[in-house]
Amino acid sequence: MMASSTPSSIEHTMLAASEQLQVPSNISKFKIGLCQLSVTSEKNQNLACARNSIKAAVECGARLVVLPEMWNCPYSNDYFAKFAEDFENEDASPTFSMLSEAACSHGITIVGGSVPESSDGQLYNTSCVFGPDGKLKAKHRKIHLFDIEIPGDITFKESDFFAAGDNPTIVDTDVGLIGIGICHDIRFPELAALYREKGARIICYPGAFNISTGELLWEVMQRARAADNQLFVATCSPSRDSSGSYAIWGHSTLVGPSSEIIATSGHEETVVVAEIDYSKIELQRKGLPLDKQKRADIYMS
Repeated sequence: MMASSTPSSIEHTMLAASEQLQVPSNISKFKIGLCQLSVTSEKNQNLACARNSIKAAVECGARLVVLPEMWNCPYSNDYFAKFAEDFENEDASPTFSMLSEAACSHGITIVGGSVPESSDGQLYNTSCVFGPDGKLKAKHRKIHLFDIEIPGDITFKESDFFAAGDNPTIVDTDVGLIGIGICHDIRFPELAALYREKGARIICYPGAFNISTGELLWEVMQRARAADNQLFVATCSPSRDSSGSYAIWGHSTLVGPSSEIIATSGHEETVVVAEIDYSKIELQRKGLPLDKQKRADIYMS
């Protein structure tokens, strides 16, 4: 199912599956695909679903495809260790291998959502980015772990089972510089500001906000990060009918540099394909030069 875009209509041009267009390094306009997946307790089924959704996005013209947070296993401590993969051992990492093969066969860049990574006796919530040649371009370990306790509503402590990453991730791709964050990373404007300073024109946040925080904050955070930094923000969530006790908000979205919602979904399994036009960034920054208006002399005093 293809999600419609709002508020403007987005052209969904179907390409032959065998068609692979070469993207110039100075590209200013391209399509992004956000694959909102229904996650099950069967890893192989999840891999097949992701592979099919990537193909559907490519057939609609996507050159950059983003997957959700924790898409190869349910968002539950019962599954993290069981489904974790050591990316250093590619032969024993079917998720890594599938993403690499899909990126190469379709000639696209894939921000591979996030999956549980096993490394040196620790588990990490990790996103891998693959280039059109199928090679790993970057790996982002979730920096800010989601620990929350709201009496009568939700209690969740991600730090009980994951270790935090220590490094921001900005990756040079065939569609430009991309900043990577995972879910709760979006709550911290300092990270997004760093990515803008380093030249990112889009930040991709695979995420799985729960229903409580999702309804209140999911859209607000995306639009705030986009508006503050005058760049594109793309988010990708699992669908709400995913397995596990963690209730997911959904609503994968692309936000533009003036904080406008370009395309979004509901909570069901779907693929969102929308156009990114980098000229909108220059237009917004020229009309509203926030960098020139900043008062670092006051903020740092």
